[in-house]
Amino acid sequence: MKDFSCRFWLIHAALGCAVLLTLFPLLWMLSVSLMPATEAGQYPPPLFPSRPTLEHYRVLFERLNLARCLGNSFLLASATTLFSLTFNALAGYAFAKLRFAGRERLFQVLLATMLIPSQVAMLPLFLLLKNLGLVNTYGGVLLPGMASVFGIFLIRQFVLAVPDSLLDAARLDGASEYRIFWSVVLPLCRPILVTLAILTFLGSWNDFMWPLVILADGDLYTLPVALANLMGEHVQDTELMMAGSVLTTLPVIVLFLALQRNYIEGLLVGSVK
Repeated sequence: MKDFSCRFWLIHAALGCAVLLTLFPLLWMLSVSLMPATEAGQYPPPLFPSRPTLEHYRVLFERLNLARCLGNSFLLASATTLFSLTFNALAGYAFAKLRFAGRERLFQVLLATMLIPSQVAMLPLFLLLKNLGLVNTYGGVLLPGMASVFGIFLIRQFVLAVPDSLLDAARLDGASEYRIFWSVVLPLCRPILVTLAILTFLGSWNDFMWPLVILADGDLYTLPVALANLMGEHVQDTELMMAGSVLTTLPVIVLFLALQRNYIEGLLVGSVK
């Protein structure tokens, strides 16, 4: 019993240390964002602000128009998540439960494309969107993320576990394929849909390279692109940079904390089944 108690406290102490090591950079970032100008440049750097101030946040919103970039990021991430869930769910259901010619071969081709680095496809994709007149538009940022092979694969694997007898019973009752998808399959897919929504939103919110390539107008910049430009202009202003980093990370942390239960359920549901 004593050995078990000792192991229990050792494990929890190790987990507590890991949590502190994980949280320390985030807490220090928040602390530096509240410091007066140049205070973070002292040696050794202080852990806490001597005189907490919100001046750097005011500068970001008033002088650098970061509020518009924040709105751009939220709009694009939300729209990308909505379209991605719609198209990935439809495609995943079709590959899992509908029979059509070439289904397995087409799915294998889709999986093979996951081996191609996204950077390789960036130039052809840019040229395609240029011909469509979507360069320097929200549509140019949004279109490539409206569906993904990973999302289709994730939902397909989940829908495969839905019993065919359940769908056949709905068909015998006269339900159309659309009604079966909407009223039977989607409610059962809620955990994996929430998981995919979180992953998609985080990926779109933090995406830097593609918005940088496709956007040229500063009024259309997303938050990561605007923050990178801020780094070039205010490289010595550590406190201002940390304030921008807090604004970038805070929304996704809040989103994850709000949906973490569904996220973990979606990750574990396959093993439970």
